[in-house]
Amino acid sequence: MILWLSSYPKSGNTWVRLFLNNLLSSQKDFNINNNIISQFPLRSHFLNLSDNINDQDEFAKYCIQAQQRLNLDNKLKIFKTHNAFWNWGGGKYTFTDEKNSLGVIYIVRDPRNVITSVLNYYHKESYDHALEFLIENKVLGGDDSEIGLPTIIGSWSNHYKSWKKFKKNYLIIKYENLLDNPQNEFIKITNYLETISNLKFEKKKIFKTIEECSFKNMSKQEDEFGFNDNTKKNKLLNKKFFNLGPNNKWEIYLDKEILNKIEKNFGNEMKELGYL
Repeated sequence: MILWLSSYPKSGNTWVRLFLNNLLSSQKDFNINNNIISQFPLRSHFLNLSDNINDQDEFAKYCIQAQQRLNLDNKLKIFKTHNAFWNWGGGKYTFTDEKNSLGVIYIVRDPRNVITSVLNYYHKESYDHALEFLIENKVLGGDDSEIGLPTIIGSWSNHYKSWKKFKKNYLIIKYENLLDNPQNEFIKITNYLETISNLKFEKKKIFKTIEECSFKNMSKQEDEFGFNDNTKKNKLLNKKFFNLGPNNKWEIYLDKEILNKIEKNFGNEMKELGYL
């Protein structure tokens, strides 16, 4: 069965994945390039299912079949994804279902801070262009070999609302809480995993991994070794994946005009999440 680590892009998914990567690893030393947890989708997941998997309709059509094949071994597997919990083709196809999924850990982040990370990571010309990215029902990838297969993310609000509908073992984690009290939030995640699976964790290793998985340490490792999951373009431009982290504060970077636009578009969800 598949456990999803899902989030809108630039919302803290990588942080949670690296924590679990290193918690589940047999290696003694923390490593940001430790990839026990892979992403979905990969091209290998769709081998012999379709000859045109770059096409959004083909990708949507075979998504469940790819997961059924992955689940043939009846083992727990954790995948990172930025896909929304979408329906496609008039509801004919869906990203996943309860038969193939054990649950989802959904990581959400205040869009007022997501926007600065989007601006940097996706090379947007302005905050208005970055806001368009958050508002549009976007599909990333397709024939871009670096991004990989189509990733149907939707808008920031639709992404959040879509995964709320997935009721089976749904755990929401707020990025801001990870910053303010990482010990409490990561313990919440490990308790969740112990409840829904056969995984068991030693408290000593949990606390050690939390300490090692600080933004400062991850940023330092990226400086020393690079980060495999950063894009080729960002690597060429010497743009870091671990860019601002806890220093990404909308109060510093956003003017009143862009703040008003964000709150106008996402106000209901922000109130629901306690951001307003």
